Amino acid sequence: MGRGRGGTLEVASCEVLRTWLLQNNLDLPEEDVDDDVACCGFDGFPDEGSFFLGIRAMEKFYANRSMPGGFDPPDQPDHPFWRNEWIPFLSDQDGWSGKFIDVRDGRVGRWFVGEATVTGEYASMARYFDSVAETLTRIAEGQSPVCEVAEGRLVWS
Repeated sequence: MGRGRGGTLEVASCEVLRTWLLQNNLDLPEEDVDDDVACCGFDGFPDEGSFFLGIRAMEKFYANRSMPGGFDPPDQPDHPFWRNEWIPFLSDQDGWSGKFIDVRDGRVGRWFVGEATVTGEYASMARYFDSVAETLTRIAEGQSPVCEVAEGRLVWS
C-alpha cells in the first residue's frame, strides 16, 4: 500500500479500523461502565490484563491523550510519547500501556508510560491480527503451555 494523493493511505487505515469496530462492538453496556477505569472493553484477550477497546472507550482514551500541538511532549516532535494521529485500540485497564494504529501510514505501534513509544511494531492491523491468530493456533495445538482457559477466558500464567 503506497501513499497516494489526498491521504489515500490515511483514509484506508481509518476505514480498516472503522470496519473492524463496526463488526466488533466491544463497548460495555452503559450500566457496567466504571468512570474510574481509564479503559474498558473486551478483557483478557489477546492477553490477561489487556482490553480491545470499544468505540466509547477509544473516544475517551483519545480525548485524554490528545494534545493541542499534535504531540506530547511538545518539545520532542521526532520522538513523542503520543501523537494525535495515533488511535488507540487496545489498552490495559489504567491506560498505562497499549497498542495504536497510526493513521498516517496504517502501522500498529505500542506505548508504555515511562518507556519509549514503539512505532511500526506491525506493518498494519491485518499483520497484528495475523500474529494474534498465530498465537491462538499455537494455543489450540498445545504449543503454548503457559496459557489456559479459566471461566471462559484465556489466562497466561
